[in-house]
Amino acid sequence: MQTELNTIAIFVAVVEAGSFSKAAEQLHLTRSAISKSIARLEQRLGVNLFKRTTRTLSLTAEGTLFYEHSQRALAEINSAESL
Repeated sequence: MQTELNTIAIFVAVVEAGSFSKAAEQLHLTRSAISKSIARLEQRLGVNLFKRTTRTLSLTAEGTLFYEHSQRALAEINSAESL
């Protein structure tokens, strides 16, 4: 469960940072670790969350939906921890 939560937090960080590299820098991880985490998440979910080109990274429709739910879930967890 902890690993799954970490993976979701990494996904949210990538979306909010706009790139794997920026998210890696913010999370103090390697770009490779970020990429592998996202690949495992996509494999587990059975969908592509991002449209990737050499210059751009954008969310797929499924990625957008997953981001919205993930963001709310992480906010709820953070709220519960601060109680």
